[in-house]
Amino acid sequence: MAASPTASRYREVAAALRSRIEAGELAPGERVPSTREITREWGVAMATATKALTELRHLGLVRAVPGVGTVVAERGRASTRTGTAGRAVTGSRTAGTRATDSRGGGADRTLTTERVVEAAIAVADAEGVAAVSMRRVAVDLGVATMSLYRHVRDKDDLLLRMMDAVLADSPLPTEPPDGWRARLDLVARTLWTIFRRHPWLAPAMSITRPQATPHALPYTEWVLAGLLAEGVDLGAAFTIHLTLFNYVRGTAVNLESETEAEAASGLTNEEWMAAQQPAIDRIVAEQQLVTFARLTEEGFDLDLDALFEFGLERLLDGCTDLVEGARGRGRGRGRGRGRGRSS
Repeated sequence: MAASPTASRYREVAAALRSRIEAGELAPGERVPSTREITREWGVAMATATKALTELRHLGLVRAVPGVGTVVAERGRASTRTGTAGRAVTGSRTAGTRATDSRGGGADRTLTTERVVEAAIAVADAEGVAAVSMRRVAVDLGVATMSLYRHVRDKDDLLLRMMDAVLADSPLPTEPPDGWRARLDLVARTLWTIFRRHPWLAPAMSITRPQATPHALPYTEWVLAGLLAEGVDLGAAFTIHLTLFNYVRGTAVNLESETEAEAASGLTNEEWMAAQQPAIDRIVAEQQLVTFARLTEEGFDLDLDALFEFGLERLLDGCTDLVEGARGRGRGRGRGRGRGRSS
């Protein structure tokens, strides 16, 4: 039986993208064309574009990165979500089981708090913080579960140490940049980078019940000091800090939820959206949402990095009037005091 035109078409698209990857035009880690871009470049339907990317995933040539899209896989990396890290975890779990069965052997004697925290972070990075448990960490380290309690009190204490450790890995520079805006911009981008590297961190942090993490407080100090130097009062400065942090954290929360959704459904964000498209089209037609129809026709690729950039600039723009006003009031008071002394 002859292949259908659609089947032939998606294979043509997949073959063209594969050629680009193998020729080095698309390097490992580089984003490949999205389904929207494929539909525009090749003139195919959304479903065809999705099938082409799925074919490349099955071949292990690309992988989905939450908040980024589909990127070229590293050479030799498996096409599963956990990839090489998953195989390493499986291997360590097997070794850990043997060590635990022998009551830890000599592993317990070399165990440190740092090793416990590092192992927990590795699990959270690969599988989400929900996968972290005292038993799981002990298995990966190849020690008895109870030996962990000599280094951390419980899972809450472990999570607190995990949070502090990843923040400690990205310290702010000794000398802050000039100007309040550059200072706040650097803080926001540093946090975004950390959240990107550790998607579990943003949901774990809280502004209503903040955890006592030593390496988080310098971020607060940076923002407050920069704003107070401009004449902003302490209350307003702290409110700006909370607003900035909540914006970065709130955007980053989508990183882990997307990872979990992909694991639960087996679909990338693009594949899931393609599956929803018929239902969305029906709602748009039934309710005659003509403006939204334009958006679906022209396409919109959700990029969390671009969304973060746009929102950060608008947020800092919105703070400018407040900061400039405080600076102006400070100068006015200074002039008044000067006149008083000369009279």
